[in-house]
Amino acid sequence: MSPTTAQRLAVIRQRISDAARAVGRDPQSIRLVAVSKTVPAERVREALAAGVVDLGENRAQELLAKAPVLAGAGLPVRWHFIGRLQRNKVRALAPHVTLWQSVDRAELAAEIARVAPGAAVLVQVNIDREASKGGCDPEAAAALVARCRDTGLDVRGLMAVPSLGGDPGAAFRRVRGLVDDLGLPECSIGMSGDLEAAVAAGSTMVRIGRALFGERPPAVGVPE
Repeated sequence: MSPTTAQRLAVIRQRISDAARAVGRDPQSIRLVAVSKTVPAERVREALAAGVVDLGENRAQELLAKAPVLAGAGLPVRWHFIGRLQRNKVRALAPHVTLWQSVDRAELAAEIARVAPGAAVLVQVNIDREASKGGCDPEAAAALVARCRDTGLDVRGLMAVPSLGGDPGAAFRRVRGLVDDLGLPECSIGMSGDLEAAVAAGSTMVRIGRALFGERPPAVGVPE
């Protein structure tokens, strides 16, 4: 029998706790963001019922479809947008998004500031400079943070995704170094397979999908 969503969540919380205590950190200082990409609303509702509050979506269309359905469940939800984002999707998403985690260019920051003044954002950094990933170059992070603040956005921190096959710990430490250099409170790094390395490096937010919801089916017909 497959484990329930609540059982999977308990395992993840224990992993976070063990990783935090191993490096002398308070487990409560690390937020779990459940990534619900391609996961049906009914299964996401199970995670909310088990105690998840923060949900992350990569695709605008999925968030817009799930948000009203889950709002009717009467459970608290904080939506994080964590995928590559087109400016023309910002207005539709703005009523739902609590934290925009993937701000990677000045034009996107300006649009979020126009539609949702004072919104909380993270600047996404392409820490390994991969062409297939979103995010600004590490050297450009300080300038983009400043530009976001100039527009009135509330810059909470940085977000990054390390390259597959590389050393995630080294990438995470570079991101944490940038966060510290910029004096920011939030560091969104770490996913299902590498959360321990992320916590050891100083993550304040881990984005967990597969470990909570299982392997994802292909997202047929869902636009990016």
